[in-house]
Amino acid sequence: MKVKTLALGVWLGVAAAGFAADIPSRPEQLVFPKLSFQVPKPEPLRASLPGGVSAYVARDPLLPLVTVQLYFRGGQYLEEKGKEGSAELLGTVWRTGGAGALSPKELDETLDFLAAQLSTSVGPTFSSVSLNLLSKDLDRGLQLLFDVALRPRLDEARLAKAKEDLLADLKRRNDDTADIEMREWRRLLYGDDYWLNRLPTKASVDAITREDLLALHRRIVNPANCVVAVAGDVDREAVLRKLAALFKEWNAKPAPVPPVPQPNHRPKPGVYLVHKPDVNQGRVSIGHLAAKRPFADEFAITVANDILGGGGFTAWMMSRIRSDEGLAYGAYSSYGIGDLYPGTFRAAFQSKSSTCARAAQLTLSLVEKLRRGEVSEQELATSKSSFIETFPRNFETKLRTVQLYAQDELLGRPHSYWLTFRESIAKVDAAAVKEAATKHIHPEEFVFLVVGNVDEILKGHPDFPEIQFAKFGPLVRLPLRDPLTLEPLP
Repeated sequence: MKVKTLALGVWLGVAAAGFAADIPSRPEQLVFPKLSFQVPKPEPLRASLPGGVSAYVARDPLLPLVTVQLYFRGGQYLEEKGKEGSAELLGTVWRTGGAGALSPKELDETLDFLAAQLSTSVGPTFSSVSLNLLSKDLDRGLQLLFDVALRPRLDEARLAKAKEDLLADLKRRNDDTADIEMREWRRLLYGDDYWLNRLPTKASVDAITREDLLALHRRIVNPANCVVAVAGDVDREAVLRKLAALFKEWNAKPAPVPPVPQPNHRPKPGVYLVHKPDVNQGRVSIGHLAAKRPFADEFAITVANDILGGGGFTAWMMSRIRSDEGLAYGAYSSYGIGDLYPGTFRAAFQSKSSTCARAAQLTLSLVEKLRRGEVSEQELATSKSSFIETFPRNFETKLRTVQLYAQDELLGRPHSYWLTFRESIAKVDAAAVKEAATKHIHPEEFVFLVVGNVDEILKGHPDFPEIQFAKFGPLVRLPLRDPLTLEPLP
């Protein structure tokens, strides 16, 4: 026994030594095989259903589950004036208010018995009804899904509860400076009258009736606005037959929703200040309106923004403002390229009241550095590699794949966008980054939004008395708004 034990010990020692010899001494010496990933082709996944509805279906036998999602064009932008909040309420009561022959309680109990998850959502520009359950229960699940989607009961008691919950949320609007910041940022960039800024108030929520929600539901839920995504442990052809039968029974006349309105507001550069005296840190956003697809310089400006502030700890803003100067926990930028309406370019951070102006100056200096084209080959390579090497995550599951292609149809985005994405990123060079930053980031148009203890923020830092927000543009004080009326407070 001792001999065998000794022999085993010698073998393990030799094996360990061999394995150790194969392990590099430093992480950067690790060598990985070249990434090889082919984008799944959308054509084999796509099918047509009655009513001209597109469906993307993929079999995934990993788990005995199936997910079915009905996407619809249309959302918050379709709300009637004076009924702001109806999209959010519909998104809630659509599911909780019962459907078809089932009362709210009966629907809850049926879904619980099937261990199924069924959810509804009405977002800014599109809506959805989603179902996840065991594959063996798909037939019953599809009946419930279509009852909820097409025949919601919108129970009055559940609507009253949803309105009560929404009003409670409105009362907390001014509790968090982040909420104030985003509310005022959108107002400054898109204008008070733009649909994004028509927000619910107590008066609008009180005015909403069940009939208002039914009217909004009828506008959104129509075959002309619908795209389907299905993935799970099911037979593709069998699922398509089941869906075809259900859609064939849907006799609604095609009624496409109108396109999303475009902003016509011209943001006015300046420094806008919202006073919230009970906080010791300020939130600062700097930027202007950005772009809408199709956008020729999309990939160059995407890489440029990644280097500036979109790339986490490798980005300039995080490295300079957080790591070097210790002025913020996080400092980021984004260049929003919208599909249905323009996004915004926004560089943002949160800092102590006394150092907000200093961090803002550093942000401006980094923007100018980008516009001068002072990007190293290593920075460029790191950014491009991050996009290219993480790209397969977009298709990491069959469900994610069909969702992505379904959303392409909703947004009018060609599937070829994904087929050529990595190639387009790889072509970006330093000259393209400089040109895109120069063409599409305009410091002379910057809107500065500052939310916090304005009196302290405007004092600046004693070590940098020359750095003041007044040097970045005219100062404009914005009133804090009443959380229930959104009217300016004294």
